[in-house]
Amino acid sequence: MASQISDEIPLYIKVNSQDNVAIIVNSGGLKQGTLFSCGLTLFEFVPQGHKTALVDLEQDQEIIRYGEVIGFAKTPIKKGSWIKESLVQMPVPPELDKLPLANKVPDAQPLMEGYTFEGFRNADGSAGIKNILGITTSVQCVAGVLDYAVNKIKKELLQNYQNVHDVVALNHTYGCGVAINAPDAEIPIRTIQNIASHPNFGGEVMIVGLGCEKLQPDRLGNEEDIVSLQNQQGFTNMVKMIIDMAEERLEILNKRERVTCPVSDLVIGLQCGGSDAFSGVTANPAIGYTADLLVRAGATVLFSEVTEVRDAVHLLTPRAINKEVGQGLIREMKWYDDYLQKGNADRSANPSPGNKKGGLSNVVEKSLGSIVKSGSSPISGVLAPGEKATQKGLLFAATPASDFVCGTLQLASGMHLQVFSTGRGTPYGLSMAPVIKVSTRNALLEQWSDLIDINAGTIATGESSIEDIGWELFHFILDVASDRKKTWADHWGISNDLSLFNPTPVT
Repeated sequence: MASQISDEIPLYIKVNSQDNVAIIVNSGGLKQGTLFSCGLTLFEFVPQGHKTALVDLEQDQEIIRYGEVIGFAKTPIKKGSWIKESLVQMPVPPELDKLPLANKVPDAQPLMEGYTFEGFRNADGSAGIKNILGITTSVQCVAGVLDYAVNKIKKELLQNYQNVHDVVALNHTYGCGVAINAPDAEIPIRTIQNIASHPNFGGEVMIVGLGCEKLQPDRLGNEEDIVSLQNQQGFTNMVKMIIDMAEERLEILNKRERVTCPVSDLVIGLQCGGSDAFSGVTANPAIGYTADLLVRAGATVLFSEVTEVRDAVHLLTPRAINKEVGQGLIREMKWYDDYLQKGNADRSANPSPGNKKGGLSNVVEKSLGSIVKSGSSPISGVLAPGEKATQKGLLFAATPASDFVCGTLQLASGMHLQVFSTGRGTPYGLSMAPVIKVSTRNALLEQWSDLIDINAGTIATGESSIEDIGWELFHFILDVASDRKKTWADHWGISNDLSLFNPTPVT
């Protein structure tokens, strides 16, 4: 039905009354000469999701989308033309030291009481939504042995522990051959430390180390939690020691049962990947509406991706609850500016080729569509990369935009579940936490019906409102957290490896 509507009637989306461009809704794009009901005629073919000029644009004239300048016309552009990436000159980023701070803090919205989920209560007062044995490595050297042991546990033992969902090897590429005392080494180290104590692991810490690595296992847990392979007599004994320790913890985890928990126990991460021009008008606004609902219900909500915030940060610092939080946003933007400069890179490295094929001209346009995932709540805190969340409300958790690195760092911050919008599509998933996929357009749902959990594409065709999809997503989150429903990624058992953010030298 949705695709028929968008194919039969020429449709475009203009987000803001000030916009002088709009994106094409119809699947397959629209041909030269297409006439819209408003009288606009396309000067040439324009692909789906790409921009067309609503007025004649002079050279150097501002190109406006979302009510913001996304670039300048490199040459004159006729009304109805396809605004290709090559025609757009990117503007300079906001000057960080001149940003307004906490001067437009949104009023707190009415609390939403009575919303709950069925989770696992932990001894420290936190709650998990899965009951998993997570086995952390202190160094990449042990990954092969641990994977062998985990496969053996899953095949031979896990069936005896019906209340335990999974056994997960938390492998990574850190631990040795690194500048362990470099100033920014705290980022990968605290990421590993915080993941080891994730609430979905029920407080049962287990670490497999080698013995000679720079990241000594006792920095991740107590002596009774550690299997050191260099202390074992041969491979079979290494595996036996891992399995024996795992069995002790499986016995404990198996006794856990779900109990009713308030939504305030949840930490929900927000991310986008494989973005397109629809991301900022369908999926991300709907996710932003859900984020506001979660905050009103008392949850912690994380939005991230520094490079996809940097060019729109001037719209966020006014929402900080105070100047200290606003300065925290600026601090993380500056850190990342310096990080990119050291690598002789700049913000033009984002977006990806796929983003551009989906209609995004530059990182400015991408950022403006990305930040709407944060909704309209006050920003109550800022987390450095891999830092654990300790407060409620909407938090900016600083991460790179890379899906895998962002997901890993949000897990370290305590994320139970991730909401992930996509326009181009990606089968990305996490073994430790469910990932809810939200599609930006109907065509992606039709193509990937067994990978997309929620479709926001009907917003573009006028069949659903942002509020409709926002509420649908909110209830789906509670169902997934309670194990009443499964994400497609969990259904298929697909997940990506942990990917640590290590900005320090490898020696």
